[in-house]
Order: sequence, then structure tokens, then C-alpha cells
Amino acid sequence: MAFTMKMCFSLVFLICLLNTGAGFGAEQFDYVIANGTIHDGTGKVIERGYVAVRDGKIHSAGPGEGPACEYRIDATGLVICPGFIDLHTHSDRGIVDPKSRGAVNYLLQGCTTSVTGNCGMGPIDVQKFYDNVDKAGAGTNVAHLLPQGELRSHVIGKVNRKATPAELQKMQRLTSQAMKEGAWGMSTGLIYTPSTYADTEELTALAKVIGDAGGIYASHIRGEEEGLVGSIQEAIRIGEDASIPVHISHLKVKGTPNWGTLRLAITLIREARDKGQRVTADQYPYIAASTSLAATIFPPWSMSGGVDQLVKRLDEPEVGAKIRAAVEKSLDIKEDGKQIVIAQYSPRPEWVGKNLREIAKAEQKTALQIAEEIMRSGGAQIVNFAMNEEEVRNAMTNPWVATASDGGVMIPDATRPHPRNYGAFPRKIGHYAIREQVIPLEQAIRSATGLPADILGLTDRGYLKPGQAADIVVFDPQTIIDTATFENPHQYADGMRYVFVNGVAAVYEGTPTGALAGRALRKKSAP
Repeated sequence: MAFTMKMCFSLVFLICLLNTGAGFGAEQFDYVIANGTIHDGTGKVIERGYVAVRDGKIHSAGPGEGPACEYRIDATGLVICPGFIDLHTHSDRGIVDPKSRGAVNYLLQGCTTSVTGNCGMGPIDVQKFYDNVDKAGAGTNVAHLLPQGELRSHVIGKVNRKATPAELQKMQRLTSQAMKEGAWGMSTGLIYTPSTYADTEELTALAKVIGDAGGIYASHIRGEEEGLVGSIQEAIRIGEDASIPVHISHLKVKGTPNWGTLRLAITLIREARDKGQRVTADQYPYIAASTSLAATIFPPWSMSGGVDQLVKRLDEPEVGAKIRAAVEKSLDIKEDGKQIVIAQYSPRPEWVGKNLREIAKAEQKTALQIAEEIMRSGGAQIVNFAMNEEEVRNAMTNPWVATASDGGVMIPDATRPHPRNYGAFPRKIGHYAIREQVIPLEQAIRSATGLPADILGLTDRGYLKPGQAADIVVFDPQTIIDTATFENPHQYADGMRYVFVNGVAAVYEGTPTGALAGRALRKKSAP
């Protein structure tokens, strides 16, 4: 019987029969996916198996053809695995926007759950955010972290100073409330304002509240260039003192002079884990980063109070000279701005896709002057080609490193964003695991399924086992690959045949259905 799109949207429950016989009393199933290679999220592989789904949950999974059922998906030659869990997205706005909440760029990567609130950015009213997700549904499930930067801004502002005891107590109360409303932990963005203005003591005090409620501390650490090792040490120390699991966001080292030091960071994490501390990381599999121009080349102290205050400082002779010297030094390390490509800048859209050095040459100015002009106009999003390919490969070989996009829900437009928004997961699986064989396929799949579920504390998804939510991906191992490039990033990935979110087909025979079956995932706070 053909599975029509109407059935896909309404999820009509079909009456299925067990292998053991037909008739009254036979079990009912929504569908059975059979004859595929099962990767269950643990790293275990079943060469020919099935998954049976009933009432939006996995009823059973294992070897063989499975129970009889009127609606069966033949997955011969395909891989069946849990839906991918992206621990690090910036989908906070897009996932509740009517234009983009379908999250097609993620569904076609196989992602069924997106973690928001990363890098200290996003809504701090967790209940309101979750309610907005559930009001109209979303393409993926959503789990939220309390963003420390926004929390600090709400209580203190974007100023560079120490929190008063009263302000710290207020942040702790709001942190406790966020956990009661279902947050999964707290994130920091310690290169961004005002997150960067919090010292270790302040971060530890907030992390203790999170840890007591059973959450995690996810950190975009204070430095990913020459300060990498000290920043990893700070995160580990916060985890020790606050008795909380530590998660390092987008593990990497940036800047040609710093290449080779990622191994030191990995060694620190391994040593902490060997001592029994819970320390993990995630990674996007690319040699370029992407963030704001301000966070990339301007010193954090210069951004206190926001862009308007930066402009005022630039106009002060002594302070302005100090800022320009720091920026020029940063640009020198980045080949006079060649490594920095404009991704989004509305005042001069013709600059999008070009690097600072070539823009400066065309405008007959210096890269420093172009950077200052951009900041005086409000800033820009950039792509920074700053990482080493061998270190990217080395990071993914560690069994405690999950895959994460560091991207966001988006639809094609005139911007030139990082291709990770469209291709991070298929790139890790299709390029690095299957084609390059940097890691085994089962490890690549675990890094997107069971591992992130364990890191976050999700207990009802991430594995193909009875009782888990039916977040399921079926992909073709021969064709799965990212097609998005830095030159042409708005390209959907290939290879996803079926994606189910809470039992509903969100991708059917390679085509998005428009289903909004994702929901807010609220963590039950520890007593």
C-alpha cells in the first residue's frame, strides 16, 4: 500500500499483523522499517535488521525482518539509525520563525533535535521560549540551555565590571528558575560581550546552581587561539569546583601560529576524564570558523557597552590608537585579513564573499580601515579560515567528541554563511567516515546520536531501543554527502531518504514533507 503525503502529515495509524499470525488481538504498528543496516547509537551494528514504531515510539528493534505490518519501508542497502542530536546550534530565532521553523536545512542532514541557547546567547525566559516552540511546532525537537551572556546582560548590562553580591544572587535565582522551567544546563560565550566579563568565580557560582539541578556546563571557552590551554584548564576547574559535567563547545585551535597546540588541549581533557571527571566536547568538521568580526579581531575590553561605545573609544586619540594596534596585530596573524571572509554585511552587500585583504585593495585602503568602517556601520558576520585540517581530523577520532554544527535554522538568501549550516553531519559521515575513513562509520554515527544524548542527559532518544521516541534516520551510505561549499553554502545535503521526528515522517523518500512534529524537550530538574 502506498504511503501518501496525506498519511505522512496526519500520521494515520495502520493496522499491522505480527509474523506469528493474523486476526483479533494482533499488535498494531504505525510502520516497520526493515532490511537495513542498524546502527543503534551505541556503536553496535546489525547487518540486517528492523525498527518497529507504534504511537510515536520505538516498539522494538533488532535483527531480522521484524513483525508483519501493512506499511513497511524497505531499507535494503540503507542505514537505519537514531535521529541526529545537534548539541550546538544558534537556531533560537529561526526555530520559532514561521518562515524557517521547518528547519529543512537540518532535517536533510538527519537532525531531529537541536540544542539552542549556545555561546551564552539566546532567550533567558525558558518557559516562554519552549511555549513558542510548542505553539506551532517545529521541524526538529528543541532543547535549550540558559545563555550566561544574556543572563549577565539582563542583570548587569553589557559593561565590563565584576558582579556585585546582589547581582550575583539575582543571577543565581534566575538560573534556578531556568532549570525548573526545563533548561538542560548553561552555556557561556567567553569571547563575546558581556559573557567575557564574568570571571571564573562568577561562572563557578552559577555553574553550582546548574549542577545541583542536574544540568551541564557548556562553554565556548575564553580563548581558542594562543589562550587555548589556559581556557581549557579554566573550564575543567569550573567543573571540578561546581561538581558539574563540562562540555567544550566546538573544540579547535585557531590561528596559524597556534597550530599544533590542540593536542595539548586534548591531553588535558583526557587527563581529567581519567581522573573520573565528566568532560566532553563537540566539533564541526571544517577548517573555518564563523562568528562576528568584532569577536574575531577586536579586543573584548573595547566592546564594553556595545558597538556604540566602541565607536566612541575609536574616536578618543589614546584609546583609539590602542584598539587599532590590537586589531592590526590580529589582522597580521590572519594574513592581513585574507583569512577573514565577509558572510553578511547589509551596508555593502557586494563585499559578501570577499576577504578583508581583497576588499581593502579594491577600496585602496588598509584592512584595518575596512574593519573599522564595518564596525562603525554596526558590524558584520564573517567566516575565518583559521584551522588546520590534520587537527580537525585528530579531534574527531576521540570517542568523547560529538558532532555539532554551530549553525542555525536558515533558508537560502543572498548571504554567504558557513556551509556547516547545511552540511556538518553528512560531511562527518559521508566525507570523513565513509570516503576518507578517518573514523569508522559506527563512531561517526554514535558521535551524532547516543553520545550527544548521554552528554546532555536525554534519556528518551539517541538510541534505537524500545520505549525511545521514534526519532529515526534512514540514509544511503553510497550517496550521503554535504554539497554546501564556502562559495555556494545554501545547498542541501544529499543522501537522507527518511527522517522521522516523534514518529512522524519529516523527510519521505528524500523530500521534506513540511511536518512540524518537533516539540520542546523540557528537562526534569533534579530535586
